[in-house]
Amino acid sequence: MRLFISINFDQPMKDALISVQEQLKEHHIRGNYSKPENLHMTLAFIGEYSDPDIVLEALSNVKFAPFELRLKGIGSFEGLWWAGLSASEELKACAAKVRHCLSSADIPFDRKKFSPHITLIREPSKSEIPQVTIPDVSFTVKEFSLMRSDRGRRGVIYTELGSIHAQ
Repeated sequence: MRLFISINFDQPMKDALISVQEQLKEHHIRGNYSKPENLHMTLAFIGEYSDPDIVLEALSNVKFAPFELRLKGIGSFEGLWWAGLSASEELKACAAKVRHCLSSADIPFDRKKFSPHITLIREPSKSEIPQVTIPDVSFTVKEFSLMRSDRGRRGVIYTELGSIHAQ
């Protein structure tokens, strides 16, 4: 199974992200847009791993209080454009705790530096990001989820396998 840990968004946050995607489309930017139901922020990418129960058990050790994320800016790297977030020490701490618990349980994961972003489009048809308006919207993180990623006929399908709630 291809697994990752993510923060999934409520509908107002998804609507704000969709509005940014629509603005990009109005600028005639073509590419592989993230489907609305797939908009998320990855805390850790595990990749192929056969036992999600072991992952959920390790993640059950992550303790965190609810915290707020706010959309801020747009950027690009590695062939994708993303929506950014205001600086959040709580988010950095949560990601660090997730990664520490995975490491302590010997669960392999991508150890690239955590760079909070929300993928809007992959392989955009233009190299320069046009001027867009980022809605002033926030989201309270009350949980994060273990997700499975499957390739289907109509693109990638994400399935939640379990979640860890704030305390």
